[in-house]
Amino acid sequence: MTPTPDEILQQIYEKVTARLNEAWIVETDIFRRVELVSRNINNRAGVRALLACALAKVHDVHIDIRKPYTEIGDTDTFSGRAYDERFIAPFITQHNLPCNPTTAFLTPALRNRNTVLTPDLNLSGRPKQVYDALLQLLADVYEGRITAQQLLSETIRQLILLRNEKQQRMASLLANLKSRYGDVSLSAEQIITLIQQHLVTKGSSRLPVLIVTAAYITARPYLQERALPLQAHNAADSQTQALGDVQITLENEDNIITCYEMKSKKVVIGDIDLAVNHKLSKTPHRVDNYIFITTEPIDEAVSTYARNLYDQLGVEIVILDCIGFLRHFLHLFHRHRMTFLDHYQDLVLAEPDSAISQPLKEVFLTLRQAAESD
Repeated sequence: MTPTPDEILQQIYEKVTARLNEAWIVETDIFRRVELVSRNINNRAGVRALLACALAKVHDVHIDIRKPYTEIGDTDTFSGRAYDERFIAPFITQHNLPCNPTTAFLTPALRNRNTVLTPDLNLSGRPKQVYDALLQLLADVYEGRITAQQLLSETIRQLILLRNEKQQRMASLLANLKSRYGDVSLSAEQIITLIQQHLVTKGSSRLPVLIVTAAYITARPYLQERALPLQAHNAADSQTQALGDVQITLENEDNIITCYEMKSKKVVIGDIDLAVNHKLSKTPHRVDNYIFITTEPIDEAVSTYARNLYDQLGVEIVILDCIGFLRHFLHLFHRHRMTFLDHYQDLVLAEPDSAISQPLKEVFLTLRQAAESD
């Protein structure tokens, strides 16, 4: 009896785990391609596509691993997206493997296609070398240089190794933090410097959301207000029906009273009009405050425009500097500044790597350790 895709994945996972130090591919060039696709930190979609295609071929030897689109119309095609969403997604979640949280077949490089994935195809994805390696690996299986079983096994092994390495680095960094054990108490200004350094790191656009959320979690017992659970970093407000990036309610109510919208660029009048016409005008309950948080300079004319809307709307719309907001909060709740820092750290580490990359998480822990040492 042919094993199901779920059974295939579990069987391979158990075999690979038992022989984690043994490679399943001996050909150097092919092994390096698998390493490249599996470990590239700038693209975690390619490895999901590789897993889905290899799994499909192991499950059904009659399909062509290069044809993950039923729209091609041949008898040996398969739905790469179906294998990805039905089998790969729960598998990587169960084992905490470092892949994209969503299907690879909805990324720009792989969606809406009806062509065979051959090495001469330009997928226009980035980094280009990841997609070139992906296409060549599919050809390697098609032309018999390796088996789909070898490809699937080695890819899973690389993901397990990468997961374990990340966990070990994080555990080491966390173990070296002194303030977690009450040995060090940073000043408010030291915390602000630490957050500023984190904000200027590449890929930090999600961080202002976490700064404001951590502030409300810290102040919740005193404000009697709570932040609603955060939406996914790549979810559009039009899809989630959210009024903003961070939404605040009273402790025992569901009506949103304050909204925060984060901008990694200068706030312009068009941003305010968009919030008024497409969000505030459509909510059935009156919002008290709609607050833009920006990491860029604030235009006084835009601030004036926002303030003047109060008489018309009954909603206070303001634009605040991210660090200015944080500085006021930390001095207002000075005795709870380390609690804020711990909440911020927890939020950073809990975010998926697609929102906050593993290097950015490690940067924060390194910066905190350096601040404590100073």
